Order: sequence, then C-alpha cells, then structure tokens
Amino acid sequence: MHESNPVRTARRIPAIAICLVAILSPMEAVGQDGAYQADAEAVERAREILDRHPVFDGHNDLPWEIRMQEDAPMDVDSYDLSTRTPGQTDLPRLQQGGVGAQFWSVYVPGEYADSGFARIQLEQIEIALRMIEKYPELELALSVRDVEHAMAQGRIASLLGAEGGHAIENSLGALRAYYALGVRYLTLTHNVTLDWADAAQDEARHDGLTSFGEEVVREMNRLGMLVDLSHVSLATMSDVLDVSEAPVIFSHSSARGLTDVPRNVPDLILARMSDNGGVVMVTFVPSFVNQELADWEERLIPLRDSMSAAGASKSEMRAAWEAYQKENRPPVATLADVADHIEYVRDVAGADHVGIGGDYDGMGMPPVGLDDVAAYPNLFAELLDRGWTEEDLGKLASENILRVLGEAEAVSKRLRTEARPSTATMVPTS
Repeated sequence: MHESNPVRTARRIPAIAICLVAILSPMEAVGQDGAYQADAEAVERAREILDRHPVFDGHNDLPWEIRMQEDAPMDVDSYDLSTRTPGQTDLPRLQQGGVGAQFWSVYVPGEYADSGFARIQLEQIEIALRMIEKYPELELALSVRDVEHAMAQGRIASLLGAEGGHAIENSLGALRAYYALGVRYLTLTHNVTLDWADAAQDEARHDGLTSFGEEVVREMNRLGMLVDLSHVSLATMSDVLDVSEAPVIFSHSSARGLTDVPRNVPDLILARMSDNGGVVMVTFVPSFVNQELADWEERLIPLRDSMSAAGASKSEMRAAWEAYQKENRPPVATLADVADHIEYVRDVAGADHVGIGGDYDGMGMPPVGLDDVAAYPNLFAELLDRGWTEEDLGKLASENILRVLGEAEAVSKRLRTEARPSTATMVPTS
C-alpha cells in the first residue's frame, strides 16, 4: 500500500514521516520519455492468451483511493469506475488489461493506533463491498469456485485481502469475523512490527513469529484464509513456512536477488516455495524492481528525516524536494525490469510459483510501459518475446493463484473436522 518510497531501514517510521513519503515520492517527478512502444503483433498474441487465461492480480489499493479522494472521501458513488478515473484503475481499463480476478486490498495504516484499527478495517471492507455491489461487471468471490464462475461469465471476480495483521487487534475472534465478511487473505504485517510478528521495515522484536503468531497462522489455515507474507521480515517468512499447512502467498513482492530491498523475497525463501506450494506475485512498485532507483530513494532518507524532525510544512518539504530532484534526477523503472523479476522468480521458485501483484493505486508513477491496469498485455507481450510458452503464461496470469486458493480450501476442509476455533489470547507486550 502506497509504496512509492520504501524505507530500507530497520527502525520504526514515525507516522508523520509516512505521510511525507507521498509528498517526496520520486516517481511523481519522473516523466516518461515518450510513450511505451510495445510490439503490436506480440501484444495481440498476448491479448488472445489473456482471453483464455485472464489475469488474477494479487493486490490493488482502489478501496483506499476511494477513501482518500479529496472532494468526496469514502463516497463510492462519486468515484465512478465506469469512466476514466484520476487513478490507475477503472472498469474500461481493467477490461482492456484482460483482468478476470482481483484481490482488492482493504488496507489499514499500521502507524495510526489511536484511530482504531478495527473501525477502519470495517470501513474499508464496507467500501470494497459497496464498490463490488455497485457494478455488474464485478462479482464478489469467496471461493475458487466463485472466481471461476465469474471468469466464465466475463465478470471480474472480486476478492478482499486485508493488509496488516494489526487490524485483528490480537484477537482471533476478529480474524474470524473478517473472514465471515469476505476477507480471503491477511498480510500478516504492514510496515510496523506487531505484538506477534516482525515486519520487514520496522525493528524486529520477536525473531519472527511468537507462539501467538503461530496460532494466527494455524487459525488462518483452518479458516481457509491465505497467509500473505508481503511486508514481513525474513524470520517471519521462515517461521510461517515452518508452521503453515496450506500454501502461502506474497501478494505484492518481487525478487531480492535482483533488487535488494527488505520488501522483496530472498532466494532462500523462493527456494522453499516449491515445498510449500505457494506463489510469489511479482509487484510493479518501481523501487522494488530497479536497484538504481532503490539506491536513489535510500539517499533521500536523511533529507526527509531531518526536515520532518524540524517540523517542516508540506510546502517546505515539496520545495526542498523540487530543488533536490533538479540536481539528482532519479532512474526510471521499466516494464523490462518487472519482466526480469518475473523470470527470476520462475527460475528460482519454479513456473508453478509465480504470479502478478501489480499494486496499482498503491504506488506513485508505475514503471514505463505499465502505466495502469490496461497495461498487462504489454507485460505478457514482453514475456512472449522472451520465449515464454502459453502454458507458463497461463500459470503466471491466474492458474497458479487459483491452484493455491483451491489447495487452501482443501486444507481448511480437513482442519475444520480436526480442530475447533482457537481460543488462544495474548496480552500486548508494548
């Protein structure tokens, strides 16, 4: 969620600094050097493949975009998806992009503890459900069978993914309530370490999962809710893979072997995906797919932190940023960078364990060639030019994540006969 400027540091990020990241987003200042020119023949072939194998994307932040619209916050009706929106997502562009299923992120900021995590979580679920109900092109999906039915009818299967385990407020009852409302994956952490799990971009306190964190994973397995490891620390990734009986996902992460940022997946975890059966859904966030840009963003941290500590206003921050970027133009991420990460995950984890999690409406300016949700055919055309077969492109587009959903449901069916809902509790340690 809103990851145009990830902070590559272990320390906790103050809430005010999180807000300022949006102001200092380097990609907002990058102009594209002309429109992306895809090979027309390859794009047409890609569209034909996507007609047979629609895209099932792992992460889109449209519900938060609706919540935060300036003129009409939280107003689903005013954010008209039937026409071109100011963001990166709307119905015409989803259809152009060959999207057949989407996990809509129902995100809650982990930095705003005084706002009431559960309240915001319920509001985000309600926004997403109203959005899905409003448009006949969208169809709520609660199971793999629902997804396949919606795709067969030419609709966009719409699933909910909760981003940040802080929203359960250390309550397995709340976890079950979210599942009952339609949430089908939970990203265990966002940018802050929890009482029971370490985050990738915050201070580690538990060396992974605590015993309660392990119980959260077991209960998710029992429910049939996918465990999402985007945003968690390496130790948490490893602990979850030790505990989970169902396949896991990374809903929007790329390969650390190509771009060394904490939000990406290291080789040793990619190598374990085959045994687990899970899928890494490669994200398009520019600084997660381009090392030069990631390094450039890291050099911004002292400037941002010093101005934040001095109490600089938004206008002062923007003026400082504009002066800085005139002398330090950022590198530009491209569609080819994303394709490199997809191929890397395929080569290390296997063709059965790679998917797509674009993170549209959750980043600044996307990579050149992937401007919005209409651009998926460009990416598939690039992979065709690199020699990908239709079989492997079908796995990438949707078959891998459909398999994971089905296997998680099978594990849940078994576990529900073996175990009752967990009554585990914990007392916060901070």
